[in-house]
Amino acid sequence: MTDAPPLIDTHCHLAEPDFDAERAQVLERAAANGVTAIVCVGATGPAADNARAVALAGRSGSVEIVAAVGIHPHHASTADEAAFATLTRLAGDPGVVAIGETGLDFHYDHSPRPAQRAAFARTVQLAQTLGLPLVVHIREAHAEAADILRAEGAVPLDGVIHCFTGERDDARRYLSLGLHVSVAGIVTFKGADRLRDAVREVPLDRLLIETDAPYLAPVPHRGRRNEPAHVRLVAEAVAALRGEPLATVAAATTANARRLFRFGAEIKPGVP
Repeated sequence: MTDAPPLIDTHCHLAEPDFDAERAQVLERAAANGVTAIVCVGATGPAADNARAVALAGRSGSVEIVAAVGIHPHHASTADEAAFATLTRLAGDPGVVAIGETGLDFHYDHSPRPAQRAAFARTVQLAQTLGLPLVVHIREAHAEAADILRAEGAVPLDGVIHCFTGERDDARRYLSLGLHVSVAGIVTFKGADRLRDAVREVPLDRLLIETDAPYLAPVPHRGRRNEPAHVRLVAEAVAALRGEPLATVAAATTANARRLFRFGAEIKPGVP
């Protein structure tokens, strides 16, 4: 798609097995839709997911890949000393540009809430120590998450609320902490009117876009496997609801991502 503006998918689980059979083709389709870079997030499952994400960072080709490593709130109950030691080691790889995803998920509660709170607070501290931005996952815990971020981090914070699903007051809360707000395919869903209202108010210089692939494919692909190429559909939806040209949204979100994740430094191949 030769007229596709440059885009960055700031949150994709590219290392997941869903992509193993055709990862090269997925990247080709992404490039054809204007995707120039992907932040590959490895925190959805066992510690090995982080290692696989790091291993993809620095792959040569038309799409630049960098990695984020973290402990997802679903797995907070596994966040012992060994887990944080491994996380710290992986975070030292040159291909790692962020810590996460981390946060609170009070919707599914796959880990006990005290364990989620403790792992989140410690991960915020780790990101501050390492000087890396945070990638934050929040479901049905916006006020409590903001309290932890404020208590454990140095405001203004360097990071992003990924796949934002809140309302205007939630967005304002995170913006007041210095964070970016990232929009995924949910913005195209029929019942997402309050989310769309919030996205209209996010300042352009604090806005990011993502797929969260292989999850949450935007309309018209909802219910199927998501992939980085679909970040263009997210950008188009955001531009339409904000009444701004696609080129404006693409340029701003790409610049924001490059600034937040410090693209441009030499990225070396990750750990095996």
